[in-house]
Amino acid sequence: MSKMKPAPEGVPVSDLIDNAIAELGDWRGEILARLRALILEADPDVVEEWKWGKPVWSHDGLICTGETYKAYVKTTFAKGAAVPDPKGLFNSSLDGNVRRAIDFRQGESIDEAAFKALIRAAAAVNAAGKKKTKA
Repeated sequence: MSKMKPAPEGVPVSDLIDNAIAELGDWRGEILARLRALILEADPDVVEEWKWGKPVWSHDGLICTGETYKAYVKTTFAKGAAVPDPKGLFNSSLDGNVRRAIDFRQGESIDEAAFKALIRAAAAVNAAGKKKTKA
Protein backbone atom coordinates (compact mmCIF):
# COMPACT_ATOMS: atom_id res chain seq x y z
CA MET A 1 0.00 0.00 0.00
CA SER A 2 1.14 3.56 -0.53
CA LYS A 3 2.74 5.41 2.32
CA MET A 4 -0.26 7.49 3.39
CA LYS A 5 0.50 9.19 6.67
CA PRO A 6 -1.63 9.50 9.81
CA ALA A 7 -3.76 12.63 10.04
CA PRO A 8 -1.85 15.60 11.44
CA GLU A 9 -3.71 17.70 14.01
CA GLY A 10 -5.76 20.56 12.63
CA VAL A 11 -5.50 19.64 8.94
CA PRO A 12 -8.90 19.36 7.23
CA VAL A 13 -9.67 15.83 6.05
CA SER A 14 -10.44 17.08 2.53
CA ASP A 15 -6.89 18.50 2.36
CA LEU A 16 -5.42 15.19 3.53
CA ILE A 17 -7.27 13.34 0.79
CA ASP A 18 -6.33 15.97 -1.82
CA ASN A 19 -2.68 15.66 -0.77
CA ALA A 20 -2.74 11.85 -0.85
CA ILE A 21 -4.16 11.94 -4.38
CA ALA A 22 -1.58 14.53 -5.50
CA GLU A 23 1.30 12.56 -3.95
CA LEU A 24 0.39 9.50 -6.01
CA GLY A 25 0.88 11.53 -9.19
CA ASP A 26 -0.16 8.72 -11.51
CA TRP A 27 -3.16 6.72 -12.71
CA ARG A 28 -3.89 5.58 -9.13
CA GLY A 29 -4.40 9.18 -8.05
CA GLU A 30 -6.69 9.76 -11.03
CA ILE A 31 -8.79 6.71 -10.15
CA LEU A 32 -8.94 7.59 -6.45
CA ALA A 33 -9.98 11.15 -7.32
CA ARG A 34 -12.71 9.86 -9.66
CA LEU A 35 -14.00 7.37 -7.08
CA ARG A 36 -14.07 10.13 -4.47
CA ALA A 37 -16.09 12.36 -6.80
CA LEU A 38 -18.54 9.53 -7.50
CA ILE A 39 -18.96 8.84 -3.77
CA LEU A 40 -19.67 12.53 -3.09
CA GLU A 41 -22.15 12.65 -6.00
CA ALA A 42 -23.91 9.45 -4.91
CA ASP A 43 -24.39 10.53 -1.31
CA PRO A 44 -24.27 14.28 -0.62
CA ASP A 45 -24.47 13.54 3.14
CA VAL A 46 -21.38 11.32 3.15
CA VAL A 47 -18.67 12.28 5.64
CA GLU A 48 -15.04 12.15 4.55
CA GLU A 49 -12.68 10.88 7.23
CA TRP A 50 -9.03 9.88 7.54
CA LYS A 51 -8.53 6.58 9.39
CA TRP A 52 -5.83 3.94 9.28
CA GLY A 53 -3.75 6.24 7.08
CA LYS A 54 -6.30 6.29 4.26
CA PRO A 55 -9.45 8.08 3.13
CA VAL A 56 -12.71 6.73 4.52
CA TRP A 57 -16.28 7.64 3.62
CA SER A 58 -19.09 7.23 6.15
CA HIS A 59 -22.84 7.79 6.46
CA ASP A 60 -24.51 6.30 9.55
CA GLY A 61 -21.36 4.18 9.79
CA LEU A 62 -18.46 3.26 7.53
CA ILE A 63 -19.34 2.92 3.84
CA CYS A 64 -15.94 2.28 2.29
CA THR A 65 -12.22 2.99 2.35
CA GLY A 66 -9.96 4.10 -0.48
CA GLU A 67 -6.68 2.21 -0.60
CA THR A 68 -3.89 2.39 -3.13
CA TYR A 69 -1.52 -0.41 -4.03
CA LYS A 70 1.09 -0.71 -6.77
CA ALA A 71 -1.20 -2.51 -9.23
CA TYR A 72 -4.68 -1.29 -8.24
CA VAL A 73 -6.88 1.06 -6.22
CA LYS A 74 -9.19 -0.75 -3.80
CA THR A 75 -12.47 0.34 -2.27
CA THR A 76 -13.37 -1.89 0.65
CA PHE A 77 -17.02 -1.77 1.67
CA ALA A 78 -17.33 -2.37 5.41
CA LYS A 79 -20.68 -4.19 5.13
CA GLY A 80 -20.36 -5.18 1.49
CA ALA A 81 -21.73 -8.68 1.97
CA ALA A 82 -25.08 -7.09 2.87
CA VAL A 83 -25.04 -4.65 -0.07
CA PRO A 84 -26.90 -5.65 -3.25
CA ASP A 85 -24.46 -5.79 -6.21
CA PRO A 86 -26.63 -6.44 -9.29
CA LYS A 87 -23.84 -5.40 -11.70
CA GLY A 88 -21.23 -7.64 -10.04
CA LEU A 89 -18.74 -4.89 -9.24
CA PHE A 90 -17.34 -6.61 -6.15
CA ASN A 91 -14.26 -8.52 -7.34
CA SER A 92 -12.17 -8.85 -4.17
CA SER A 93 -12.59 -10.02 -0.56
CA LEU A 94 -15.49 -12.19 -1.73
CA ASP A 95 -14.94 -14.95 0.85
CA GLY A 96 -15.53 -12.82 3.94
CA ASN A 97 -18.71 -12.76 5.96
CA VAL A 98 -18.94 -8.96 6.13
CA ARG A 99 -16.67 -7.00 3.78
CA ARG A 100 -16.49 -6.84 0.00
CA ALA A 101 -14.09 -4.87 -2.17
CA ILE A 102 -13.54 -3.65 -5.70
CA ASP A 103 -10.06 -3.55 -7.20
CA PHE A 104 -9.70 -0.95 -9.95
CA ARG A 105 -6.74 -1.54 -12.27
CA GLN A 106 -5.04 0.82 -14.69
CA GLY A 107 -6.93 1.17 -17.97
CA GLU A 108 -10.15 -0.45 -16.72
CA SER A 109 -13.33 1.56 -17.10
CA ILE A 110 -15.47 2.33 -14.08
CA ASP A 111 -19.19 1.59 -14.28
CA GLU A 112 -20.00 4.92 -12.66
CA ALA A 113 -23.75 4.43 -12.35
CA ALA A 114 -23.32 0.99 -10.76
CA PHE A 115 -20.62 2.28 -8.38
CA LYS A 116 -22.83 5.16 -7.26
CA ALA A 117 -25.70 2.70 -6.73
CA LEU A 118 -23.41 0.61 -4.50
CA ILE A 119 -22.54 3.70 -2.43
CA ARG A 120 -26.23 4.52 -1.98
CA ALA A 121 -27.03 0.89 -1.13
CA ALA A 122 -24.20 0.76 1.44
CA ALA A 123 -25.52 3.95 3.08
CA ALA A 124 -28.99 2.36 3.17
CA VAL A 125 -27.60 -0.77 4.86
CA ASN A 126 -25.95 1.46 7.48
CA ALA A 127 -29.17 3.46 8.01
CA ALA A 128 -31.20 0.26 8.43
CA GLY A 129 -28.71 -1.03 10.98
CA LYS A 130 -28.83 2.25 12.87
CA LYS A 131 -32.64 2.11 13.07
CA LYS A 132 -32.48 -1.43 14.50
CA THR A 133 -30.09 -0.38 17.27
CA LYS A 134 -32.41 2.50 18.28
CA ALA A 135 -35.50 0.26 18.50
